[in-house]
Amino acid sequence: MGWTPLALAGADLALWADWLARDEADGLFAELRDTVPWETHVIRLFGREVASPRLSCWIGDPGASYVYSRTRFEPHPWPPALAALRPRLEQACDTTFNSVLANLYRGGSDAMGWHSDDEPELGAAPVIASLSLGAPRRFVFRPKGRRGPAALELALPHGSLLRMGGATQQLYQHALPRMTRVAAPRINLTFRHIL
Repeated sequence: MGWTPLALAGADLALWADWLARDEADGLFAELRDTVPWETHVIRLFGREVASPRLSCWIGDPGASYVYSRTRFEPHPWPPALAALRPRLEQACDTTFNSVLANLYRGGSDAMGWHSDDEPELGAAPVIASLSLGAPRRFVFRPKGRRGPAALELALPHGSLLRMGGATQQLYQHALPRMTRVAAPRINLTFRHIL
């Protein structure tokens, strides 16, 4: 099927809904769920430390450390399945990646709040490739500095690849809202390049 551009003013967004075939996506989901060293990251919100509402693992090349929410994360080594996938993702997105944030959402109560991936070590116009595995979830965008309804809402199906580039992180925040009726787990892999 290939890339479908998504309309969001000033952003560079595209979705490849069936980037991985179902069998490959099923196998990758099972392998990562069972082998990644998942942990609860502690983040700072409004001046206090809280456990993030999902399990995560920072993976990357040596030296690709990442700071968010005033916490520094040193990378775990690439699991073989993700090391094998990396060149295919780089080709699909026409860029290079040296790290990936893996998130395990155990069910619909696990979520990701509004944020932008705009940390200095990502550069001014990062390309971030977001691979979704498992339960489909809603993914929303809104302009920075604005509250209210989302400017764009997507469904991210099993095996889909979302490419965010250009000024997307400068102009917009994104979130994965809670969906309490969803019981099945989801793994999201956000590939990026740390400068």
